[in-house]
Amino acid sequence: MGTWTKQDRFNALLSGEKADRPIISGWRHFIDKEQNANDLTSSTVNFTKKYNWDWVKINPRATYLAEIWGNEYDFTDYHSVFPRQLTTILPKPSDVWKLEARKVFKSSSLLEQLAACKNIRTELPEIPLTQTIFSPLSVLLFIAGRSAYVYETVFGIDTPVTFESLFVENRSGVHHALHVIALTIAEYVQELDRVGINGLFYAVTGTANPNLFDEAAFNEFSRPYDLIVLEAAQNGKRILHTCGPNAKPEKFNDYPIEGISWDTKATGNPSLLANVKATVVGGVDHHLFAENHVKTITNDTKNALKLMENKPFIVAPNCAIPLNVTEESLYAFRKSITEKEITK
Repeated sequence: MGTWTKQDRFNALLSGEKADRPIISGWRHFIDKEQNANDLTSSTVNFTKKYNWDWVKINPRATYLAEIWGNEYDFTDYHSVFPRQLTTILPKPSDVWKLEARKVFKSSSLLEQLAACKNIRTELPEIPLTQTIFSPLSVLLFIAGRSAYVYETVFGIDTPVTFESLFVENRSGVHHALHVIALTIAEYVQELDRVGINGLFYAVTGTANPNLFDEAAFNEFSRPYDLIVLEAAQNGKRILHTCGPNAKPEKFNDYPIEGISWDTKATGNPSLLANVKATVVGGVDHHLFAENHVKTITNDTKNALKLMENKPFIVAPNCAIPLNVTEESLYAFRKSITEKEITK
């Protein structure tokens, strides 16, 4: 190939092929700029242009999919990237039977996200865009006010329904709820394709951790519904992110995905050389950005690139960059790929 474009590199690497160079991107939340389409568009576009990212992971507010079914949040009060949850539509475990599939064009939160995605595509016509999607299991946990991560609680919900009351006592109802959530998200994914989004950044959050769901439970409550959503996105590239410690990236080798992302520094997780089939996305400790370890970020990136130099590879933080990141950290990270100064 002659001159490589950003789209060419993105497509090649996520097809398991080498490009003229690796590609790089970072993502973070702007929690004061994620409550409407215009703010999300401007924050995403400005961040992308400022650091000249090779591709974009759009970072909507963490609760946008749970909002489809009526959960309410206080967007003036955040704990990290999560707004305070005011209500759950599942105050009783049996309420899972009340969930119904929702049409995209009757959901204000999905319409808002589609508008933002369309606007971002207009502003960044040449850059590959992925939209963040949470798995149906993660969304159900968010709706119920249960954490999708081990040892964490939902901000605002003090006494959520118990795991046992959901996944044991109301097992059939949970399957009903997961199915309608998956159908709703699958329809949304197809609309994302129509507005020009190039793929998904699909997060199963911390549900692959066996301390939250063992293998049998994960295969029962996550896998079939993951496949409904991922198969709806077959026109684009799909990067799966499995979050936190004991994230089991090898678990997803038979999933229809082109990229795989996990925290290589977290307890119980393999290195970049894990036995995974999809293109690896990550390699840089996201915690470093909060501590402004410019030299360590540069070294982390260069070590990852060297380790993966004979493989298709996308260098990225292992998870979302912290809110208190510094410009110096981000510039150091970006320059580690091209060694070319970025206009500040």
